[in-house]
Order: sequence, then C-alpha cells, then structure tokens
Amino acid sequence: MTSPALLPVSRLTLAHQIRDSLVVRIVSGEIAPGERLVETRLAASYGTSQGPVREALRELEAMRMVETRPRRGTFVRHFVQQTLRESYVVRAALEETATRLAMLHGTVPVQALRAEVKAMRAAARAADDNAAARASVAFHRHIIDAAGNELLKLSWEALQIEARTTVTMVAAEVKLTDIARDHAALLKSIEQGDLETACRHARDHQWHYADLPHDAHGHTRPS
Repeated sequence: MTSPALLPVSRLTLAHQIRDSLVVRIVSGEIAPGERLVETRLAASYGTSQGPVREALRELEAMRMVETRPRRGTFVRHFVQQTLRESYVVRAALEETATRLAMLHGTVPVQALRAEVKAMRAAARAADDNAAARASVAFHRHIIDAAGNELLKLSWEALQIEARTTVTMVAAEVKLTDIARDHAALLKSIEQGDLETACRHARDHQWHYADLPHDAHGHTRPS
C-alpha cells in the first residue's frame, strides 16, 4: 500500500493525511523506533508548512506512537506493536457494548450498514485499500452513533480509528475480501436480531487484530 496522497485541501485534513502517512512509515519500519521526527524536515518532505505537521505529531502522540521530550524533540516510541494490540482490545469492548446498546434501543441503521458492506465489496473488486478502510470505519461509526452514548463515542473516537485501520491493513496485510466478509457476517447477525451473536461478532472482529496468543474466549491461537 502506498502512503496516503497529500492533496491541497484544508489544514485539518492535510494534518490527518500526514498523520496517516507517518503511521504507515512507522509501522512498515521505514521510520525506526527511537528516530527523531523533525518538523521542518517533515514539512519540506510533504511540501507544506509546519502547522499541519505539528498537528499530525500531536495526534501521533495521543496514539502513543511518538513521544515529545522537553528540549530534545519528538521521537518514535518503542513497542508500537504493543500499543496497537492494546487499542484493539479496548476497541473490541467498546464496539461490543455499542452493538448491544444499538440493538436493544432498536436504532441500528441497517440500510446504512448494507451500503457500507456494498462499498467494501466494490473496494475489494477494485483492490482499493483506501476505499475499503473508509467503508469499514464508516460501518463501525454508524453503530457507535446508534448506541446513543456520548462517553462511549468519545472513547471510541479517541482511539484514532481511521489511522489505526490504516495501520492494521499495512501491518497485518489484511485481504479486502476478508474485510467485506467479516462485516457482512456482523450485519447478518444484526439483521436477524441475534443479540448475543452480533455482540460476539463485534468483539471478535476487533480482538482478532489484537494479535495476542489467545482469542477473546481464552482459546490458544494456532501458531
């Protein structure tokens, strides 16, 4: 996968694009743990001012992928993979709860979820990683919104879902057809009104990417 294109758009969007590009470079090993990230150099390499770069670095720090050391600068943190694993365990719990709340409230936007699954299948046919990632994030955001719990939503948004989805697709070499299939399975259980199966799908879908030696049920993963 190539780094996200940097387009002449708003400063906020540009900062997000730089953030996602840096995420890919860090996870792929192009930028090594402990390496210093210099704002002026990054701004020059991305052809922009330091403002969007500074905002991107702040978001990476919130994701615990970089750390700022007083009077020394910003550096790539060690143990980035551990941070990713931890984020997916937290996301699994949030999305399981959101799925339960939305189904109990009867607020799941089924038509919107169907549209996102359709978009994922189209992205898989076109081998479009970015489109698949956008549809995946949108699918889960629909459920988070439908849960009607603002604290849960804020916690989910704080995980920087878009950037972490990009990370996962690079680090785990996820097949786009698998993304569409997994979301279709979750949607099917929701449509059937099977609360426990839907909640299990929502949790296991995220826990899978935690890359732990065991699954959410305590079973040892195949080596």
